[in-house]
Amino acid sequence: MQKIVLVVVSFLFIFSTSAQTKPARTPIKPITKERLVEIKTDLGLVVVKLYDSTPLHRDNFIKLVKQGFYDSLLFHRVIQGFMIQGGDPESKHADSGSVLGNGEAPGDRIPAEFRNNYIHKKGALAMARDDNPEKASSNCQFYIVEGKIMDDNMLNQIECNIRQTNPGFYYTDAERKLYKTIGGTPFLDQNYTVFGEVIKGLDVIDKIAAVPRDQNDRPLSNIHMKMRLLN
Repeated sequence: MQKIVLVVVSFLFIFSTSAQTKPARTPIKPITKERLVEIKTDLGLVVVKLYDSTPLHRDNFIKLVKQGFYDSLLFHRVIQGFMIQGGDPESKHADSGSVLGNGEAPGDRIPAEFRNNYIHKKGALAMARDDNPEKASSNCQFYIVEGKIMDDNMLNQIECNIRQTNPGFYYTDAERKLYKTIGGTPFLDQNYTVFGEVIKGLDVIDKIAAVPRDQNDRPLSNIHMKMRLLN
């Protein structure tokens, strides 16, 4: 089963017209030392920064990068206008056309670290997961958002739905501007842990997302990755 579970789209239309008061958010502490990771792919270089405010995901990712875990693995699932996914250890020696997405690293899932301030804008780095009730993350499979341009009406519907379980959630004006200009996948907000973002190579994400793929969204030509810490 693919690790990213598509959210049922029908929930987007659960909408309330009642006035909503936007409470002040508690600011996230500034990053004291950005951890940067270079992802070398067959279609170009991507650099991501990892957020300090999601330490469990940050430290797990850094550990795997240091171990060389991701080297020679594939981006095994790509959907244009949505995201690119990789990190399945079974992809390293997978036969052409084999279904991927079930592999894990040794160890347990990573507990969810949802943060209101971290959204699925284009370039967001997040961990995939199965449909476990705790919404805990895979301990190795990740995805990077390509997404689509959104409008206020759609964002209002998504925000309203999220507030049913997280009353303190709302999109700031700056976040709305991001979704309306560079795009993203807001229907994944507060369902999957975002723990970093692309700071270089968004065009590479577009290239990977656009490659021809089979019925399981696996690229017809393998796209490998190799990672290293930059600091």
